[in-house]
Amino acid sequence: MRLDPAGEGPLAGEGLDLAGCYELCRWVQKGHSRTYYFSTSLFPAEVRPHVHALYAFMRYADEIVDNPGATTLDEQLTGLRYFEEETLAAVAGEPVANPVLRAFANTVLLRGIGPDLIEAFMRSMKMDTGIFRYPTYENLEEYTYGSAAVVGLMMCRVIGATDEAANPHAEALGVAMQLTNFLRDVREDWARGRVYLPLEDLERFGYAEEELGRGVVDERFVELMRLEISRARGLYRVAGEGMRYIPRGRRYPVVVAGRLYEAILDRIEAQGYDVFTKRAQTSLPHKLRVAGACAWGDPKELVARVRASGKPGGVAIHG
Repeated sequence: MRLDPAGEGPLAGEGLDLAGCYELCRWVQKGHSRTYYFSTSLFPAEVRPHVHALYAFMRYADEIVDNPGATTLDEQLTGLRYFEEETLAAVAGEPVANPVLRAFANTVLLRGIGPDLIEAFMRSMKMDTGIFRYPTYENLEEYTYGSAAVVGLMMCRVIGATDEAANPHAEALGVAMQLTNFLRDVREDWARGRVYLPLEDLERFGYAEEELGRGVVDERFVELMRLEISRARGLYRVAGEGMRYIPRGRRYPVVVAGRLYEAILDRIEAQGYDVFTKRAQTSLPHKLRVAGACAWGDPKELVARVRASGKPGGVAIHG
């Protein structure tokens, strides 16, 4: 599903009011990410549209490089630069046609998302047009800061986690979720010409990157995956330590999202680390069980959610 608001079909933005732009963003998120959409649905009504807008903004940029069609790398880079210029213009209050950006700009304004975070995100997106391998994990961290840690910081603004002590935990959750995606999507990334597993890790276990293309699952690959899974789980632990900084009534969906993404690592292990012939994913019944366990595991949060459910929600419109 290409995001093309200027084209034909359900993503055409002509004639949409602001509420319609937010609804389009919800449709984008629902169509692209079942796990994240499920978690987003657990937020209070006044928060959900802003999460939809943030997701759709990120997805729009991601689609330029992940589903480029016949466009060249130079054309993808040009497209990202134009999208960044249009985004910053929208955030500055200039009228834009892109309905995703109209909703996102409203969220940026209402939630206080700084342009530095937007620019850092776009910088990593542009890296995908010229960097296809990462020699070390430290090199990969340069990419994941903008593509994932920054997303955690944006989410802090969206859900109202104002204590700066929350920042490193939010960054850790963003990176942990992206590392999980990297491990789940090894085959898809290889098909796009990319390897997000640090080359030093492949070398450590004597596993050649060409073997990723052949889908070789042996003892070397298993040990490699165990290392990467351990790294991701360490970040999930850091993220979990910061949940106390999220306002009551809003931390539950974040806890659920973290647990569900970490469960993808469990699925990878359960299927013998074979990420080439099977896609590691969780079922709806599993999602519901996790959501229930998280709810009953924190009674105070459950009470806060019940109290908040009686408050009016909806999307605030600026101007």
